[in-house]
Order: sequence, then structure tokens, then C-alpha cells
Amino acid sequence: MEKSMAEMQREVDRYISQFKEGYFSPLSMMARMSEEVGELAREVNHQFGEKPKKPDEVDNSIEMELGDILFIAICFANSLGIDLAEAHDKVMLKFNTRDADRWTKINTD
Repeated sequence: MEKSMAEMQREVDRYISQFKEGYFSPLSMMARMSEEVGELAREVNHQFGEKPKKPDEVDNSIEMELGDILFIAICFANSLGIDLAEAHDKVMLKFNTRDADRWTKINTD
């Protein structure tokens, strides 16, 4: 079953709302986001780069690291009252207008 962004935002909010601490501060979430992006970079480097994993390193996956980044992005948005579906629509409008002729399009004739 496919989830909408609104459903994901509500699901994360239900999860976070069960704890007294609630959402972290924006600065803490930015630090956490940076940490998660670093973990993704490490996994990509192991899988596609020149740095193999050490034998004793935990086997993480790119999928899980992207999931962690999505979770913290949703937490960040929720804490600031941002509707991510609206944000996505605004970004796509920007790309479809500003960058309309920036890239070589695949010939669909």
C-alpha cells in the first residue's frame, strides 16, 4: 500500500507524540540530519566507491540510511509546521520553470 506524504507526516507525529521530549530543536535536528547524510555517504562509498568495509563493520544499507534521512526530514518539517506535500509541489514548480531547458530531454517522438 502506497502512503501519501501527509500520512507519513501523521505517522511520524503519532510516534513522536508518545514521548515527553517531543521533537528535538531545529538545531539538533539539523545536526542529526547531517549525521544521517554522513552515514549515507559512507554506505555509498562502500558500495560504489573505493573504500571497502572493514571486516568488523556493521552492514547497513543505502535503503535504511535513506529511510533515516526521510524520517528526520519529516520530524524537521512537523516541528516547524511544514506540509511536505506543499513543499514538494513548490520545488517541482521551481524545477519545471527555472530548469525547464537546463537538461537534455529524452526524445519522446
